[in-house]
Amino acid sequence: MESSLSIFGTGFQDPALNQAQQIMYEAWEEQNPVRRIMLARQALSISPDCADAYVLLAEEEADTVGRALEYYQKGVEAGERALGKDYFEQDVGYFWGLLETRPYMRAREGLARTLVQLKRYDEAIAHYRDMLRLNPGDNQGIRYSLLNLLTSLGRDDEAWALLNQYDDGMAEWLYTQALLTFRREGPTQKAAAALRRAIKMNPHVPAYLTGRKRIPRQLPPYISLGEDTEAMYYASGYLPIWRKTPGALDWLKQHTNQQKKTKGRKRKR
Repeated sequence: MESSLSIFGTGFQDPALNQAQQIMYEAWEEQNPVRRIMLARQALSISPDCADAYVLLAEEEADTVGRALEYYQKGVEAGERALGKDYFEQDVGYFWGLLETRPYMRAREGLARTLVQLKRYDEAIAHYRDMLRLNPGDNQGIRYSLLNLLTSLGRDDEAWALLNQYDDGMAEWLYTQALLTFRREGPTQKAAAALRRAIKMNPHVPAYLTGRKRIPRQLPPYISLGEDTEAMYYASGYLPIWRKTPGALDWLKQHTNQQKKTKGRKRKR
């Protein structure tokens, strides 16, 4: 919970903004939704540069996607004012590691996500890319949102460039590498090898992609790498992409069936 950061301060030098951010830490902990919104409003009355207040209002008060977009845009602008130009010139590569940059990064992630909802894809991609420039360590997992978007749009060259940028062993990375290899060259040995690596990392994914297991409507709150929960999350985000890739699901079924037969023969020996 973000409120736990309050014991370390806010990173802001401006007393009013520091006070507003402390109120937002209280708001994140507050269970009553009406009071949460009230605290966000209170924070803004103390400092209009409190980006986290706009984030909360976007998530909890906005009743339309357009209204959420307005709040996130205001949050990004507030974060820019709070940080000043020097941060964007001197601290590139260290955003998120600096505590005071986090409200801005949260607002910008929300803005990009909302632009995707509005199908303003190029704008969302530009935000995601710039966030990775500011924080290449990617504590927020922006690369996963960007990879899903690029792959869904068929921008495979850009997706490959992103895959090659990060040495990532999660299911999303490995299964998407396999899918993109299949898209590029069909059911080759190279594609099969990529799929084997993915299945070795998380063997639960194919069941959700092929329909042998149903993806729950409500996904679990946490992910365990290599486990069923990770498979659910991957399938929920990528099943439409696999479906619209001609032959991909049939190839996946054939490969997993062949693997089962091979394992069965080994057991008999």
